[in-house]
Amino acid sequence: MKKYPIVGCMRWGVWGENFTTKQYETIIEQCLSIGLNIFDHADIYGHYTTEADFGQALKNNSSLRQQIKLITKCGINMLTPNRPAHAIKSYNTSAEHITISVENSLRNFNTDYIDTLLIHRPDLLLNPFEVAETITKLKTAGKLRSFGVSNFNTHQVATLAKYINIEHHQVEISVNHMNAFDDGILDQCQNMGIEAQSWSPLGNRLFSEGTEDANKKDKNKRILKIVHELADKYKTGVNEILLAFLYIHPAKIAPVIGTTKYDRIVSAKNAMEIELTREDFYKLWQASTGHEVA
Repeated sequence: MKKYPIVGCMRWGVWGENFTTKQYETIIEQCLSIGLNIFDHADIYGHYTTEADFGQALKNNSSLRQQIKLITKCGINMLTPNRPAHAIKSYNTSAEHITISVENSLRNFNTDYIDTLLIHRPDLLLNPFEVAETITKLKTAGKLRSFGVSNFNTHQVATLAKYINIEHHQVEISVNHMNAFDDGILDQCQNMGIEAQSWSPLGNRLFSEGTEDANKKDKNKRILKIVHELADKYKTGVNEILLAFLYIHPAKIAPVIGTTKYDRIVSAKNAMEIELTREDFYKLWQASTGHEVA
């Protein structure tokens, strides 16, 4: 069974479209109408404001909460006027910080439980026993249903997994950022039954003309040439091909679609119907790497 796309909310608030509460309600209901019910957040989004903006929509329409699943992340101390106590950008996975972050998110979302909590970045001072104990307490209290990490390497996942079950791993994966295919992350997800989630699944800066790096420009041109050829072949759009590249992988990668446009969310779901061939996959792989397989 294929994974459905996850709806990313990072740009719904002041970091992007700055939706009104009514606009939040509308796009949530639109997503539900096509069967997409998982919404991805982090405490820092919108300088610590987007969770509460989303939560106001849930407060206004209480029927929505039982229809959706909420992912949020914690562990980054961001420099922002909203957090004047932060003297430097840093990571914090202490029991106190995780607990306070979850309580804040519960209030922001106007809910009594979070479906999934992810540790946003691998804290160099992470104590796996302390994290495991804290997450277990939150689960036992009914405040948290599942747990995972984001942007960890395989060694960090393995260390933490000795103390607590890791159920999700969100990491950058795209035709323009393919590290996870051969650095062991997707292998580990399959071996350990961890759900693989991809942020920036359409390729960070793939369509950007602003890069001054000649190698990156050449790489982007190679990729886009093949993407357009495959879009013609399958009579679909460019974005659909970029997502189909992920959907074909046996790890069943769930892409986080970070868009504010409903039509692009629809396209992300439609991309699940595209069955790339193995040769199509390797055409994109070769375009990205610049060489054929060994």
